[in-house]
Amino acid sequence: MQGSAMYRELILDHYRSPRKWGRLSPLTFSHTGENSSCGDELTFDVELKEDDETIEEVAFTGEGCAISIASASLLAEELPGMTLSEVRALDREDALDLLGIEVTPMRVPCAVLAEKVVQDGIEGYERDRE
Repeated sequence: MQGSAMYRELILDHYRSPRKWGRLSPLTFSHTGENSSCGDELTFDVELKEDDETIEEVAFTGEGCAISIASASLLAEELPGMTLSEVRALDREDALDLLGIEVTPMRVPCAVLAEKVVQDGIEGYERDRE
């Protein structure tokens, strides 16, 4: 029980003081997405290294519940240094593992929103480069 209380505190800390909060300039691409079931909305700005495959820096803004903002903050800390292929390979379990607590089925869309926004942004960026 003590472990889950620690994770709850971590989530509240990331919600109250999100890491990587703000906008990037310059940036390689930006993407906004929302969770229509509860109204959460996140925008991720991504700057790639010169190889156009590795994330240099990220920042995000948005509005949402504690789960969606904390997930975005935790993900934003993990993304620098990852390749686009690695980010595309992330799945729902990866997002839930970052949070470290069990979330109810209704809250899963909140937990995975940040991952989906970044993955959709990568897809759009790659489509525009073709």
